[in-house]
Amino acid sequence: MAASPATAVPEKSPKSSPPEFVPFDFSKPPLIDGFNPLGKLKDETLKEKLLRKTTENPFVPIGCLGTAGALIYGLRAFNLGKTKQSQLSMRGRIFAQGFTVVALVFGIFTTTMKPKE
Repeated sequence: MAASPATAVPEKSPKSSPPEFVPFDFSKPPLIDGFNPLGKLKDETLKEKLLRKTTENPFVPIGCLGTAGALIYGLRAFNLGKTKQSQLSMRGRIFAQGFTVVALVFGIFTTTMKPKE
């Protein structure tokens, strides 16, 4: 058998290849519009946040208090055996819960429609 001439494969010199595409650099926080990864400069306390949220949408706490009041009154009337008052207060509780849900939806709607500052 005749030996076939060896084909010379040119070796590639170790050139610096371009860096591969990295979708996320883990050494830096992601860039998201409207998001500050450093957070607020001043943290709110629970009392400050409650007051701010209450002034933004005062109907939600009113609905929550109405729901709790109707529930407590209805349970007390049920315990005392006053079935008619118990039924009426449970219906009032459902009305107060509906009021609270509507207030939440209205608050979310007004927040989304508010222009950004």
